[in-house]
Amino acid sequence: MIPYSRQSINKDDLSAVLAVLKSDIITQGNVVEEFEKEIAKYLGIKYVITFNSATSALYTAYKILDYKGFEFITTPLTFCATSNMMLNLGIKPIFCEIDNLGNIDTFKIEKLINKNTRAIVSVDYAGISVDVYKIIEICKRYNLSFISDSSHSFGGEYKGRKIGQFADMSIFSFHALKPITTIEGGAIVTNNKDFYKKALLIRSHGIIKNELWDSQLDFTGFNFRLSDVASALGISQLKRLEGFIEKRAKIANFYNLAFKDNPFFSTLEIPKHIKSSHHLYPILLNQKLWKHKKAIFKDLLDKGIGIQVHYKPLYQYNLYKNHAKLQSAECFYNAEISIPCHQKMSLKDARFVAKNLLKILKKYR
Repeated sequence: MIPYSRQSINKDDLSAVLAVLKSDIITQGNVVEEFEKEIAKYLGIKYVITFNSATSALYTAYKILDYKGFEFITTPLTFCATSNMMLNLGIKPIFCEIDNLGNIDTFKIEKLINKNTRAIVSVDYAGISVDVYKIIEICKRYNLSFISDSSHSFGGEYKGRKIGQFADMSIFSFHALKPITTIEGGAIVTNNKDFYKKALLIRSHGIIKNELWDSQLDFTGFNFRLSDVASALGISQLKRLEGFIEKRAKIANFYNLAFKDNPFFSTLEIPKHIKSSHHLYPILLNQKLWKHKKAIFKDLLDKGIGIQVHYKPLYQYNLYKNHAKLQSAECFYNAEISIPCHQKMSLKDARFVAKNLLKILKKYR
């Protein structure tokens, strides 16, 4: 089976993890801080706070803003954590339409803004940056916070600047299938010192250390900490990030040529000013093939091609059933299949995927 995404672990990664496992401290040591400094250096950002997951990071970012009872405008085309963490904090997600890249449609945002709106939460779908300058412009005009769920796009760029430099807070994921991995893990990056200090407290029970054994609590926090062991893996992986993204881009570019002008589906045309992490390679089936999507999915799996669908619009879940359907999001979901694209693949693997994908789709033409 060629999975749609997969981690790459080498001897250096294993050595880095083993070194920490053999040390006296395997959690709450200085390796976490070292990892955070390396991320900050790579992104060109002031503050980085790592977490045990991107979900924990999202929760913390929303809690810092403290907007219980208000609304955040976001996309329905994302993993459920993006909006679930809002619900957990008494924030109402308002779903906006998507554009042809799968990102929030920045031309539809303003119609959803009202007196209860406090933030825009975007998602860099498949590793492709949203139009950050347009969102920043809207946020300034209406005095809104900008949170970027950039879980897919670590290492990506927008107009030559690293993703993570634009929003008030950006969230990254280091899950096993993301551009780099700490097995599970995530981070908040920000240039806001106050946000940074609050995030540190929320991450670790809300404990404020005074001196020696003495500490103080002003509010409750959580154990959202990343371990030294995971951070050691992250430091090692970070050294190879550019190589990972280059390999993903190579596979994606091969697909772009192999699929050009095919009669079965379209691919995402990424603007030249955006450097994608290529976390996913989505194809969008022509409408006549939508009714065969389940059969196509099963045929591809039977052929040893690991695929997935990203994503079922969140308003289709019972938890969000009171939200109205959005036409563009519906069409995107009906059409989308993510095919294998990751750093563990060879061009031989990509040729196998492309050849068999086209062959299978021909059956349903």
